[in-house]
Amino acid sequence: MTEKIIAVVPAAGVGSRMAADRPKQYLSIAGKTILEHTVDRLLAHPEVERVVIAISAGDPYFPTLPLASDPRVVRVDGGAERADSVFAGLAAVDDAQDWVLVHDAARPCLHQDDLQRLIEAARQGAHGAILAAPVRDTMKRGNGQQAIAGTVERANLWHALTPQMFRAGQLKQALEQALAEGATVTDEASALEHCGMSPMLVKGRADNLKVTQPEDLALAQFYLEHILRDEQ
Repeated sequence: MTEKIIAVVPAAGVGSRMAADRPKQYLSIAGKTILEHTVDRLLAHPEVERVVIAISAGDPYFPTLPLASDPRVVRVDGGAERADSVFAGLAAVDDAQDWVLVHDAARPCLHQDDLQRLIEAARQGAHGAILAAPVRDTMKRGNGQQAIAGTVERANLWHALTPQMFRAGQLKQALEQALAEGATVTDEASALEHCGMSPMLVKGRADNLKVTQPEDLALAQFYLEHILRDEQ
């Protein structure tokens, strides 16, 4: 029997860099909120059984969305940090051997073929896998005073994307250990890395962008409209 695949979407952040009147996941592009597009992209894959969304307690926006009554969507209370929201999502996963896809709430431009290749790679490896894009630009290291300290060799450097896919129990244990030992956990893979594991890198499209700055909205809409048109 094929193991379940459950998506976990931490969506309790406020997105202060957007300088908007609401959290960025509730801003609209292409006729829907960013969060709705993100969840649609996950549920479009036939193997994704459900999506667990970690929302801030008292969030006034989520209950107004059709997502709130979708039987494939489970809402849980998120936390102050991303790891807290991921833990809350993991608590809604029934079996430690189930697979979890952790995906950013504000990353609505996921391609289905990227997702399929991620799923295949994660199943073949021992420590899961993440979507990532090779670094293309020249990388500079700053000196903390807005000046260049040196150029960083970009060979073998990747931009980490999401989704990131792991066994539920493996991810939970790694997060608990990394946080208990004071590690900096910037994404789920970094917790496994801290514990000596090496998730696989799966090359994904660079247009799988995370909406962070105001100028990202128009770009995300452009990419998403092209993705949806190509899939029709």
